[in-house]
Amino acid sequence: MDTSVFTNKTIVPEDQDLSRELNDTSVLWHAIRNHVHGLYPDAMDEWHYSGVKYGWSFRIKDKKRVIVYLLPREGFFKTAFVFGQKATDVVMESTIAPSIKELLKSAKVYAEGRGIRIDILDSSLVDDVKQLIEVKLKN
Repeated sequence: MDTSVFTNKTIVPEDQDLSRELNDTSVLWHAIRNHVHGLYPDAMDEWHYSGVKYGWSFRIKDKKRVIVYLLPREGFFKTAFVFGQKATDVVMESTIAPSIKELLKSAKVYAEGRGIRIDILDSSLVDDVKQLIEVKLKN
């Protein structure tokens, strides 16, 4: 099961909890968060509890939609995005890693778009995630 490392509904995670649970990847979490706020200073941060099965996740939103989800796991985190067709086309024509393009290409299409999750185990995909954030903000 793909569950957050934070499962206690009564305790909203804080920065020290992230540092403890994400280990070395906590700095990458903050780099991604800071990148969003650098591009879109009015972005809003929100911890969200999705129930016992999924636990806590972190969302960075604009006024109408979620820009990126950050999903804390034991020793790493995942980023999650939902892209409409226009944004999907931009990603497919970009320099983003082929593995991410394949995730997007094979994702099931829903009314709101295609959803993907990317494991952030180290810094190797952070630049690609930053590009995805830029695509999301522009499309």
